[in-house]
Amino acid sequence: MCLMSIIDEEPSYGYEMVAKLRRRGLDLASEGSIYPLLSRLQKQGAIEGYLVQSSEGPARKYYRMSSQGKKTLAQWREDWSGFRSSVDSVLNGDGDE
Repeated sequence: MCLMSIIDEEPSYGYEMVAKLRRRGLDLASEGSIYPLLSRLQKQGAIEGYLVQSSEGPARKYYRMSSQGKKTLAQWREDWSGFRSSVDSVLNGDGDE
């Protein structure tokens, strides 16, 4: 979900995504851990990959959201919001005991 959210902000390549996730506190993300996920998301039709020439070396594979991916991410965000609300309620001692 976090990876797709990064891609939804703007098309990005793998190393760039890892750097963005790390800057936001997700230090567990690494290039080795996201490439299998990117491949899976692409096979599922959630994201699209394309090559962009680089002046710094070989072409980079960028990823962008597909329309299906945008719908999936919107649903995941909604699900997460409900889950987060429930966890907050438990942690804050709200509700019936």
